[in-house]
Amino acid sequence: MSIIHLVKVSELGEFGLIDRLTEVLATESFATPRERLLVGIGDDAAVWRNEWAATVATTDTLVAGVHFLLEKTPWNDVGWKAIAVNVSDAAAMGTRPDFALITLGLPANAESEDIDKLYAGVAEATDAFDVEIAGGDIVRAPVTFISVALTAQAQVGEDGQPLVLRRNAAKAGDLIAVTGSLGGAAAGLRVVVREEPATEEERSFVERYQRPQPRVEAGVLAVESGLVCGIDVSDGLLRDLGHICQESGLGALVGVEKLPIEPGLASSFGSAEALALAAGGGEDYELLLVGESDRIAELENEIDVPLTVIGEMTPDESRKVQLRTAAGQGIELPSGGWDHLA
Repeated sequence: MSIIHLVKVSELGEFGLIDRLTEVLATESFATPRERLLVGIGDDAAVWRNEWAATVATTDTLVAGVHFLLEKTPWNDVGWKAIAVNVSDAAAMGTRPDFALITLGLPANAESEDIDKLYAGVAEATDAFDVEIAGGDIVRAPVTFISVALTAQAQVGEDGQPLVLRRNAAKAGDLIAVTGSLGGAAAGLRVVVREEPATEEERSFVERYQRPQPRVEAGVLAVESGLVCGIDVSDGLLRDLGHICQESGLGALVGVEKLPIEPGLASSFGSAEALALAAGGGEDYELLLVGESDRIAELENEIDVPLTVIGEMTPDESRKVQLRTAAGQGIELPSGGWDHLA
């Protein structure tokens, strides 16, 4: 008698489940994608062609108890972040956000004043990032959630392909660069969930966590500089760089001393923990950009945020990210970043 093992989604992990669902969709009716679909499942956003350009679409959801704690997070900040994380996906494709739809899930006992504050945060973010809310839906749910679907527009090149940043466009020898600093948001989460109040220095970490600042202008200028490969740092630097490695069929070598760790992180948490937060913490929503050295240098002179070269892509068939010291010593970190289902 054979025993059937039922696989739980936690065993598959987030990207294992995505692969499984992609296979389910690969039926006769979906075997041949529509010609207008230029980028499908597997990147930061989908892209399809319209009459004059290409539409970029993405979606993200924040769920109470999973992505934010109601007793720890102001409603305004939840609204801001719901828009910002989607805007960051548009930035990761090198595009400017356009329109958004919101699906709001609420328990029956939700307070209307709280939802007013939630949407005040949404309004702040849409004003800051030039997004217009075009509609949405409200449903009853066991826990509060806010799901945003956002579109952007990208130009199409002479070859018919969209002028966007892709995960699968890296080449061996390309430099790896990241905007801003790393680890602040993950540190902010640590501060939010603990019992002790934040110190004056730690308040900046909390701000990074609750009010991310997507790098839209840097993404747009990256495309204009001729870069074609990028991703935003949402799940952690090493995990997100790992996505580029997997999609591009390459490895990556990152220098520990080159990482732009958030100022004050080492003094607050210690050097070892600061490195772990910067390399694997996630939610920084900085841009990870990969390309030829001259294009990286051109972009560095154009954008108004710091751009730090941290490593290079390697012809490694194992598609692994290696973190090394200047002396060549490999570093292993306990956390590989965020997985929604693991």
